[in-house]
Amino acid sequence: MASRKTKKKEGGAKRAQRASSNVFSMFEQTQIQEFKEAFTLIDQNRDGFIDKEDLKDTYASLGKLNVKDSELEDMLKEASGPINFTMFLNLFGEKLHGTDPEDTILNAFKMFDPDAKGYVHKDQLQKLLMTQADRFTPEEVKQMFQSSNIDAAGNLDYKSLCYIITHGEEQEE
Repeated sequence: MASRKTKKKEGGAKRAQRASSNVFSMFEQTQIQEFKEAFTLIDQNRDGFIDKEDLKDTYASLGKLNVKDSELEDMLKEASGPINFTMFLNLFGEKLHGTDPEDTILNAFKMFDPDAKGYVHKDQLQKLLMTQADRFTPEEVKQMFQSSNIDAAGNLDYKSLCYIITHGEEQEE
């Protein structure tokens, strides 16, 4: 059994990244229990991690025997590290709540901050949000600004906003 565990960690001594403990606050206790049951069903070898062999075995138990390794690897690549239960919850949290990872949102804001100051003027942001792609309503913009750090000059601290979007509360300093 130990050989299977060591085989699983092909990338060296990679440990599961500590996902935000806030992931547990995204779900109700009954949902967490259901996810735990699903995780346990998928973790066929009961080592606390979901790997390619676990996915292959799960598909086989459902009658699908011809799953390509590349498909399984693509599934595993959706996680930023080995998939323990916390990472599993994080993946579902992102999918179910429709939020991009924090670094993706930060990179989007950085496109409007060429000098890398860490802020964007609220007027510029409001104009973009109300005229481009999935347009915000004035009420949605107002709501976003209420939960944002905006200085006296009207500059919005987008790093702080990204944290609020992905974690649901302001970062403790």
